[in-house]
Amino acid sequence: MKRRQALSTLGTLVLALGPAELAFGASIVAVRVWPASDYTRLTIESDKALQAAHFLTDGPQRLVVDIENLELSPALRELVGKVRPDDPFIAGVRVGQNQPRVVRLVIDLKQAVKPQQFALPPVAAYQHRLVFDLYPTQAADPLAAMILERDQAERAAGQAIQDALGEFIGQLERPLPGGPVVAQAPAASSPAPARPRQTTSPPEVSAAQRERINRLTIVAIDPGHGGEDPGAIGPSGLKEKDVVLQIALQLRDRINAHPSMRAMLTRDDDFFVPLYERVSKARRVQADLFVSIHADAFFTPEARGASVFALSQGGATSAAARWMANKENDADLVGGVNIAAKDTQVLRTLLDMSTAAQIKDSLKVGQEVLSRIGGVGRLHKRQVEQAGFAVLKAPDIPSILVETAFISNPQEESRLRDPDYQARLVEALYSGIRRYFARNPALSRQRST
Repeated sequence: MKRRQALSTLGTLVLALGPAELAFGASIVAVRVWPASDYTRLTIESDKALQAAHFLTDGPQRLVVDIENLELSPALRELVGKVRPDDPFIAGVRVGQNQPRVVRLVIDLKQAVKPQQFALPPVAAYQHRLVFDLYPTQAADPLAAMILERDQAERAAGQAIQDALGEFIGQLERPLPGGPVVAQAPAASSPAPARPRQTTSPPEVSAAQRERINRLTIVAIDPGHGGEDPGAIGPSGLKEKDVVLQIALQLRDRINAHPSMRAMLTRDDDFFVPLYERVSKARRVQADLFVSIHADAFFTPEARGASVFALSQGGATSAAARWMANKENDADLVGGVNIAAKDTQVLRTLLDMSTAAQIKDSLKVGQEVLSRIGGVGRLHKRQVEQAGFAVLKAPDIPSILVETAFISNPQEESRLRDPDYQARLVEALYSGIRRYFARNPALSRQRST
């Protein structure tokens, strides 16, 4: 009852302050909301660490957050306008002064969530961050989603063929100028495919459908960085996280156009995915290949050229490769990982069990890709380098990391912006992947269902 009374009085406190009113104790630097199908992240950045507690209510579903030693400020009020209409989890946010030194956030939810709250210390360009990750109570099955997506694509393709054939026959049956009606079927025509049956809800995933997926070659595409972690930033402001996502989306479409291949993205929008979770996603769909896409950066703008990396069980093959691996492995610090999350340490231990066979296959696919992107632009190194990249530590999936160019180089940053260059780069990546599987067919192993 007390909770409901507190919520009912919130409306009298919301959005009532002017610019002269300041936060107590801590000053709010920025507020951000990162919506995605996997989860939505809400971040409050401040100059001092914040203490908060939260609870859930139902009827309607809400997440209520009380932040201590804080007074409502215009910067915090900006949360209200940060929520996007297409956010799958958050319907809206209300902010009010619940007590003299306690600010209350009421987050109206679209579905039941499992919230994770954690704090991050200052790192990179960020000060203290208070983070709320809103996960669905039941995570989606990525393999089932891939099956349904493929079935929908096949139905759409069948409908397109049916429509094209109908239009062609219609043209033949139109009266010719000054002559009789001509009705003539095309020579050696095959029977038109049956019109796909319309369903009002997604079909259940059958054993036969899963068997069809078992016969596909599955490529996990990993666009680096995302969300709180922008990655490297070019001289004119191009962010690594944005350009690698553009390239990854195009590569996904190119792979999906092949009848016996399917691509899975570790992220398909601007949100952060921890390094171990990127690998875990690939393992959940039992991918045959993992390709992580990045855009390099260095201290000086003169550095240029594309590179391909594989995992090393020992030391790095060069000082530059070691530096690059350390930089990419710091993505979790910048993007923000809840280190108290359940099973995180178990997953990290599992991903350290890399095998010599995985590395051998990774070097093979890496060389195929490197040889083809060398025809698109300059190479930084002409051989596949090796280092201890955390994102390449799937013990049973050949894995490579592609640095497409040096985004810190003005000329290469301009290339990365160019849609034509992106298209040629995507074709080179696809050709290298196809060449690898032509020489090293994917194992016909049983995928767990």
